[in-house]
Amino acid sequence: MTSATTESSNHAQLPKSWNPAEVEASMYQRWVDAGYFVADPTSARPGYSIVLPPPNVTGSLHMGHALDHTVMDAMTRRKRMQGYAVLWLPGMDHAGIATQAVVERQLAADGKTKEDYGRELFVRKVWDWKRESGGTIGWQMRAIGDGVDWSRDRFTMDEGLSRAVQTVFKRLFDDGLIYRAERLVNWSPQLRTAISDIEVKHAEVEGELVSLRYGSLADDEPHVIVATTRVETMLGDTAVAVHPDDERYRDLVGSTLYHPITGRQIPVIADDYVDPEFGSGAVKITPAHDPNDFEIGQRHRLPMPTIMDECGRIEGTGTEFDGMDRFEARVRVRERLAAEGRVVAEKRPYLHSVGHSERSGEPIEPRLSLQWFVKVDSLAKAAGDAVRNGHTVIHPASLEPRWYGWVDNMHDWCISRQLWWGHRIPIWYSPDGADLVCLGPGEEPPQGWIQDPDVLDTWFSSGLWPFSTLGWPDATPDLAKFYPTSVLVTGYDILFFWVARMMMFGTYVDRDPAITAGKPAGEPPVPFRDVFLHGLIRDQFGKKMSKSRGNGIDPLDWVELYGADALRFTLARGAQPGGDLSIGEAHASASRAFVTKLFNATRFALLNGAGPAPVPARAQLTDADRWILDRLEQVRAEVDTAFDTYEFGKACASLYHFAWDELCDWYLELAKAQLAAAEPGRAENTRAVLGEVLDVLLRLLHPVIPFVTEALWQALTGGESVVIAAWPEPSGVAADPAASTRIADLRKLITEIRRFRSDQGLKDRQKVAARLVGMEEVALGGQLPQVRALAALTEPAPGFVPTAALEVRLGAGTVTVEVDTSGAVDLVAERNRLGKDLAAARKELAGTSGKLDNAAFVAKAPADVVEKMRGRRQFAAEEVARITARLAELGHDEAGSERA
Repeated sequence: MTSATTESSNHAQLPKSWNPAEVEASMYQRWVDAGYFVADPTSARPGYSIVLPPPNVTGSLHMGHALDHTVMDAMTRRKRMQGYAVLWLPGMDHAGIATQAVVERQLAADGKTKEDYGRELFVRKVWDWKRESGGTIGWQMRAIGDGVDWSRDRFTMDEGLSRAVQTVFKRLFDDGLIYRAERLVNWSPQLRTAISDIEVKHAEVEGELVSLRYGSLADDEPHVIVATTRVETMLGDTAVAVHPDDERYRDLVGSTLYHPITGRQIPVIADDYVDPEFGSGAVKITPAHDPNDFEIGQRHRLPMPTIMDECGRIEGTGTEFDGMDRFEARVRVRERLAAEGRVVAEKRPYLHSVGHSERSGEPIEPRLSLQWFVKVDSLAKAAGDAVRNGHTVIHPASLEPRWYGWVDNMHDWCISRQLWWGHRIPIWYSPDGADLVCLGPGEEPPQGWIQDPDVLDTWFSSGLWPFSTLGWPDATPDLAKFYPTSVLVTGYDILFFWVARMMMFGTYVDRDPAITAGKPAGEPPVPFRDVFLHGLIRDQFGKKMSKSRGNGIDPLDWVELYGADALRFTLARGAQPGGDLSIGEAHASASRAFVTKLFNATRFALLNGAGPAPVPARAQLTDADRWILDRLEQVRAEVDTAFDTYEFGKACASLYHFAWDELCDWYLELAKAQLAAAEPGRAENTRAVLGEVLDVLLRLLHPVIPFVTEALWQALTGGESVVIAAWPEPSGVAADPAASTRIADLRKLITEIRRFRSDQGLKDRQKVAARLVGMEEVALGGQLPQVRALAALTEPAPGFVPTAALEVRLGAGTVTVEVDTSGAVDLVAERNRLGKDLAAARKELAGTSGKLDNAAFVAKAPADVVEKMRGRRQFAAEEVARITARLAELGHDEAGSERA
């Protein structure tokens, strides 16, 4: 079969234009049905694995997810093409707080509460909701092309994962690393549960700073002034603290002061925590409702009365404020103290940072509560050492200090939540509450014993995700092949929460027989070898995307408007280790234009007979052929290096500029002349080179833009699928720098001629006669047909008289281009155009000169601004000189008026 015949049959598979909406869904389903994404743990190929950070079952895909997924899909697609047995494992998190809240809102719409149904029936309702409405993100993942192994889809409350949770809990409990105690926690009165640090978002809010007088109202009797933004908490004060070296209060330390509302006598204590320079140097201590006060209370063995119930209402104070909401009490307490003359100062508004529940939006309440905790000292140390020892590598390395700062100073982890939906804590109490027992999987409690009502923090089960999803605690083929996982991809903003918990659990179970089975000695005891941390997604103005700002973008909107490939390319172009990326509609539109350019280039190649064929020996190729093949090899090496170092933006930049600036803008144009050449074999050689370049380029681009590359690669090669095609290997052919130099000279020559033509007022494709002198001397004699074709120049006729000339200095010498523009330019229109350009250039010159001649401006403006202004003035002066000279050539004087 000839190349032309091959092209004809292949080209029939391509439409005239690329319409993503018509092909992406069916193409993705074909990949799934073909089993391309199914991982084989019995394969002799080396394993490569990534577990998807599990999105909430209540969630939908946002731009942060889309970035994560694009990067992970690109990595796994490349590794699959490189010959690895690849597992990209999907799944979802049960999202205890968020999911329970969704179902409770549905019940509330019918006037019901979860208590109306009871725990067992309510949990059934949540499972029903999960089956019917949960997992929106699943079809969204398909829409953007995620090549995950759907046969291994996991959920954190699946039976197997629940068994892993219970197993780890019991081991930690038996090792003395889980305990129950009264500690201060982040409390959500609306959700009525403790919440995680990661679910607390701090925001600057306007409040009031109230200064209160404790002790006597008489100035000559013992008293102190303290300031607070939470007046209601004074109902739980059990001390006033001062610095031990503060001379103002030395005589008061050890004495007591009258509490203005409860009437109790509370001690004055000395503690180094107090800053004597801040305010009055004295602070009120409410141990049960402030983290710092709790620490002071522990050091001084202070009483710790809890003055609020689980709903945030004042409780147990024995005052008229009992039963009031905390915010109402704040006002009422201040009013009573003001009436008694104890409010000595008020500052309004007072801007201060307040923690808010991410789920409910309300201010969180630090609250003393009986909870379950993990003792993290040894676990956190192991997680830190894993990075210190190089077992896990963080990309970029610049974020390592933040990692150590977190794990080296971690507090014990509150793991209990006062919810019904989640993994119930496997602790049972005797009927009289005197004894308890922790049970592992399959163990039954004694008759009549009662299970702890709380559930585990969602982060507990997701912390086991890298190995629980692979079948642990059983020794499975998946664990043997794919654990430790190869890389974790996530944003740097959750480095200290989810990543730390996975590292703690991964290093804790590292010597488990199920983990070590079949592993070589010395296998790093970590859940993943690399951690790639990307930055935040921001809008086109550099602002962080958020619901409150209203600047978020639904990635599925971009899929609908521009196609999945355009969305993915936009995100991948900005994906660098640790770096934030700004995106907007213009970026997506530009990515769509790139996809279209690639499609049109391939379609042109197919129309001209390009296809799979052996590339001839270098001696049979033109300079243009050798140059594009050499550049292709350079780009292949750049892409490999960028992928291996997680610099996806660099990989995309190399591919983009090669495809657009070199292949499409130059080689395809040069190839047109070669395809029309009369020399034997020239056209066939060009088709073979075009086919080779596009084949390699499409395979290099496939991990990032999988859909269009699949359609184009199949049409070009007739292969089954680029998904399972081989990743490009080094060509092994020595580069030809001389050919590249000649092509660089050729490109410069054509570019200068095009600029010269524009200066002469010629239209882009308007052909004019020209003579090129010196082409042989600079070794470009054989390129004369290409120059004439790309610069719209024709052979000069006998008697040719040039009207203008251009000298182009190249590396090997100078080429003179003589052009006859007589009759080709509308002199009146050209004079008018140049006159307008001259006026604009003179205005710019006058404006910039005026500023630079102003000594005050030069002295006060930043150096870079002054330098930029000088550049503008120089360019304007050159434009005035150039346009003036051109007008003179056209018979005009400097003022732009026509000369007789």
